[in-house]
Amino acid sequence: MQAIILAAGMGRRLGDYTKDNTKCMVSVNGVRLIDRLLGQLAKQQLNRVIIVVGYKGKELRDYIGNRYDGQLNIEFAENPVYDKTNNIYSLAIVKDKLQEDDTLLIESDLIFSERLIPMIVNNPYPNLALVAKYETWMDGTMVRLDEEQNIVNFISKDAFDYNDVDSYYKTVNIYKLSKQFSLQKYVPFLDAYTKAVGNNEYYENVLRIISLLNNHDMKALPIEQEKWYEIDDKQDLDIAEALFADEKDVLRKYYGRYGGFWRFPQMLDFCYLVNPYFPSRRMKDELRANFDTLLTEYPSGMKVNTLIASKCFGVSEPYIVPGNGAAELIKVLMEESQGKIGFTRPTFEEYPNRYDKHQQVTFVPQNEDYRYTADDLMAFFGDKGIRQLMVINPDNPSGNFIPKNDVLRLAKWCEDKGIRLVIDESFVDFSEDYAHNSLLSDETLEAYPHMAVMKSISKSYGVPGLRLGILCSADKDMIAHIKKEVSIWNLNSFAEFFMQIYNKHEKDYQRACDKFVKERADFERQLRQIPFFRVMPSQANYFLCEVLPPYSASEIVIYMLKQHNILTRDCSKKPGLDPNKQYMRIAVRNHEDNTRLVEGLRAITAK
Repeated sequence: MQAIILAAGMGRRLGDYTKDNTKCMVSVNGVRLIDRLLGQLAKQQLNRVIIVVGYKGKELRDYIGNRYDGQLNIEFAENPVYDKTNNIYSLAIVKDKLQEDDTLLIESDLIFSERLIPMIVNNPYPNLALVAKYETWMDGTMVRLDEEQNIVNFISKDAFDYNDVDSYYKTVNIYKLSKQFSLQKYVPFLDAYTKAVGNNEYYENVLRIISLLNNHDMKALPIEQEKWYEIDDKQDLDIAEALFADEKDVLRKYYGRYGGFWRFPQMLDFCYLVNPYFPSRRMKDELRANFDTLLTEYPSGMKVNTLIASKCFGVSEPYIVPGNGAAELIKVLMEESQGKIGFTRPTFEEYPNRYDKHQQVTFVPQNEDYRYTADDLMAFFGDKGIRQLMVINPDNPSGNFIPKNDVLRLAKWCEDKGIRLVIDESFVDFSEDYAHNSLLSDETLEAYPHMAVMKSISKSYGVPGLRLGILCSADKDMIAHIKKEVSIWNLNSFAEFFMQIYNKHEKDYQRACDKFVKERADFERQLRQIPFFRVMPSQANYFLCEVLPPYSASEIVIYMLKQHNILTRDCSKKPGLDPNKQYMRIAVRNHEDNTRLVEGLRAITAK
């Protein structure tokens, strides 16, 4: 068996990365694609490797040089018109060699698991394409399979239909072609096709024509959960570096993305904190039905969106400001704040990160579960001269919760002392008896005009992609000031429409919250059965867990990511947590996902 690597393309979409080198010379986590590929091929018993070069071909030849002598017999072929042709011509250049041996045909801009080459080499079928179930990031050639894994059609870009994606597989661009197939089918059709259509085409088009003959020459081998990526642009390179990061860098690569994990559709995300049971299907259907209009029309300005937010959340217009996520409002609020501010740690770091650290007064609960009460806060901050007190309720990551009556006692205490109390209740709808725990009402706000209430709609309403948050207070001057500080079009049309229709779906939301509370209780029961976890009580949609010896938090997080494609959060370095202990924060998802996580954790103790 031999391998043919197509490496003639210019890789324009990679910009500066391919200014002086062809695509396969790009590095992923410090290793060039060509070195990774040749290293994988060197583990096979190959008669030779033929690399078709073009753009910056001399540089590639010089780089490879004699580095693989004794491991691989490497030959080169050149596409001199790489800038005027496509990969069909690169393959046509070596068509004679294609007919001399069974061939692995591989494109050079791929990065993939070490298991893929043995998977295709050892499979008994002589003509085989590695394929992956369609995912949103994929572009290029798609195929359809029958029940026996025969490729029955190659789907061109022009024929691609989003209504059919459930039946599509993407070619991984690694093929095994038998010598007989190349002699009798592929090369004759290749010659005819290039004569009729030209050389600025793709070699898959020839396979598509052969597949239409209904003789099932080509089988597909789905790669299931094996990792791979095709690197065409800078974003592809960024994702590939996360997928194939070394253990020492993998968490930094993922955590540093701050979301966008839909680009890793097979991964379960137990880091980001959203309601797993809302929006309902009915609400999503309504959003989908209005997609075209919402995408192509301008959203309303601040005045109209304030009115809609007022209707949606039951707070008068002068008391509420909607934001492009709570993050936008947090930034303005903290910039507007003055004097010393009291914080409780561990907590959501976005607030203290936005304020002068020399003006921060920090309270850390002195107990192993990081529990604290309104009385604890009043006792600690009473003589600290603070102008503002920040309370996340329930707190993040501890899940600590102060009941509403006690929050109101704290609010009265702050009123008497002239302290602005900011309550972030982004997770309050996950608490037991949630319907009576919110502070969002005119009556409550007016009773405590020194109090402001922040709420991220992403969390409890399960819509982080909309970027929606609200800040409410009877301090009308403060609210009016913040409205002036944010953009007049700070909300997109989808967020606006969500608020417009929410009240029609409010009963579904209440059912979702009820369902969540029951699921959290069951998940807590399962987590407490993990022998290396000490699970802290929570009224939010996550649990803070102390990781007990002999394991460390990073060890478990990396294991779960590498072995089970589940991302969890290592909180061990979070300010306020005991630096001598190890901690993880685990989000609560739906029952199926939670069970999968628990099964992965149990597998650690079974090792």
